[in-house]
Amino acid sequence: MTKRICVFDAYGTLFDVTAAARRAASEPGRNALAGAWQALARDWRAKQLEYTWLRAVTGRHCDFWQVTQDGLDWALEAAGLDGDAELRARLLALYWELDAYPEVPEMLQALKSAGHTTAILSNGAPAMLEGAVNSASLGALLDDVLSVEAVGVFKPADAVYDLVGKRFGGTRDDVLFVSSNGWDAGCAADYGFETVWVNRAAQPMDRLPGRPHHILSDLTPIPEILHG
Repeated sequence: MTKRICVFDAYGTLFDVTAAARRAASEPGRNALAGAWQALARDWRAKQLEYTWLRAVTGRHCDFWQVTQDGLDWALEAAGLDGDAELRARLLALYWELDAYPEVPEMLQALKSAGHTTAILSNGAPAMLEGAVNSASLGALLDDVLSVEAVGVFKPADAVYDLVGKRFGGTRDDVLFVSSNGWDAGCAADYGFETVWVNRAAQPMDRLPGRPHHILSDLTPIPEILHG
């Protein structure tokens, strides 16, 4: 039976989280960042996620914009660039305009043409997600954008995955959930969704109770999985 609802994580799945640092490094006068942007982007993303887990475990929730800033501050200090306030401001501004991966528009259009429901389920704050979706011109290809702010806890809490059923109805069997985070795809599989891990970096499998049902290198085959 084909899935009726295809739900995507946002950051790292539909949107390239390295884009802000890469674009800033290409701008004139960014010599200090030019050789460090890849490490900075990696550290920024790692700390951003780490802080969501720590805040969830300790019950000290804040929105994703706060952990995005906190993660950047750590990464800038690690790179020896923490004294550059203008660079910090520029990187944060660019994070609201992340590039979608090249295959995303065509893939989403194929799902919509086949009659599937499409949505985002993300840690992102609503305003951040709105900015990213609008910047990438994906609004017409999505039925809704769901944020963890509706429940006040970050992934992988069950309350976050519950948002899909509350919004669209049906059962967990109706959902194909897609994430570039192995832990997210694994936890969503344990929750009861069929899941896809978009493993762009060819990383090892996370050792968790749930495991993704499919592993891809990009999003192109998603319509085939839904129709299979």
